[in-house]
Amino acid sequence: MADRDCFEGRIIRGIAGFYYVHVNGRGVFECKAKGVFRNKSEKPLVGDMVLLREIKDTEKENVGHIDRILPRTSELIRPAVANVDQALVIFAAADPEPNLNLLDRFLCEMERQSVSSVVCFNKRDLISDERADELRSIYEKAGYKVLMTSAIEGELSSVIKLLDGKVTTVAGPSGAGKSSLVNHLQGSMQMETGEISKKLGRGKHTTRRAELIPVDGLDDSFIVDTPGFSSIYVMEDDPLEVQNLFPEIGKWEPQCRFQGCAHIHEPDCGVKAALERGEISAQRYESYRSFYEEIKGRAKDYSKSPRSGR
Repeated sequence: MADRDCFEGRIIRGIAGFYYVHVNGRGVFECKAKGVFRNKSEKPLVGDMVLLREIKDTEKENVGHIDRILPRTSELIRPAVANVDQALVIFAAADPEPNLNLLDRFLCEMERQSVSSVVCFNKRDLISDERADELRSIYEKAGYKVLMTSAIEGELSSVIKLLDGKVTTVAGPSGAGKSSLVNHLQGSMQMETGEISKKLGRGKHTTRRAELIPVDGLDDSFIVDTPGFSSIYVMEDDPLEVQNLFPEIGKWEPQCRFQGCAHIHEPDCGVKAALERGEISAQRYESYRSFYEEIKGRAKDYSKSPRSGR
């Protein structure tokens, strides 16, 4: 049958071999993927745009099967989601005090997967204007957009504008107020949580999986709900590659005297000169140094391992 017999949708959740596909104007379809995907070793991902065909001879409504996965624009590994436009990395501004080293790890992971990030400090009402300016300056110098929000006070207009027309993965540690902020967004945008929750069986499955939440009132806008993380691993093997995960380090690297400069002990280093001028945050530079040493240490440990063959 031709593609004209199919219609397009986006997978918003997958569980136990079923894929739940959101189709604009028609709701959520419960689908199985065709066996051809298994034969090709292809696996549909949450976020995939797909062509599906409706099955009408069933007792259920909105049932179909996925005929084809459309080309992906991006593919995240953690969380496993396709076609993400941006990451909203949420940390508490206070209570608890933000672990900026951990925040930098999140940002590095998004840089590694070529996904642009926005830094969001929640609980803005708990800090002074001076502290807010300090936090904002650290990440604006690095080239990131920074939002200050308070879910309790409903200061979410900047976040709503950010979500419009995009697929946004929301990431951050437990205790940052991420769930509270996302819940406020759902309420303020009158999301179809009842129908979708019933279709997806939310509350029946304790395993946390990536899930796209369609935003009612904003066309083609989705939030990717993911678990909170208390730690994250910087996935690099070569310490010299770490500079590619820090946009502000890469910006000043061409001004270094030596090719392959690590920006630690070398003379005539463009990065350290920018640091001294205040154009690179000292906090971000310390994160860079710690990640560099961490990966260098891992490489040294591996070279000593009997399994390395060295």
